[in-house]
Amino acid sequence: MHKPASENNFFNDVYDVVRQIPAGRATSYGAIAAYLGSKRGARMVGWAMSSSYNYHDIPAHRVVNKAGVLSAKNLFETPTIMQERLESEGIVVRDDQIQDWETCFWDPEKELG
Repeated sequence: MHKPASENNFFNDVYDVVRQIPAGRATSYGAIAAYLGSKRGARMVGWAMSSSYNYHDIPAHRVVNKAGVLSAKNLFETPTIMQERLESEGIVVRDDQIQDWETCFWDPEKELG
């Protein structure tokens, strides 16, 4: 299915933000949406991300829900890949949730201005 140009641009903007999340940090769909000027656009960010989980140039494992839960883990090659990638970067995950979420949280509005 071909996406309208504006949707393609939004998806590319999402991917550009995700590529800037540093290793060892994570952010939420809502934080990316807010940064892109769509405070209520978390679902749209999720939609953009749904086609990126297996792209190696987009660290999709660093995007979780607002509580730090690995809500998209089943969209990766295997359900454990997301957690394994986060843990390889030093993030502690227990019961599909990032521990110490406040410390791990990367806010694009603060970091990218």
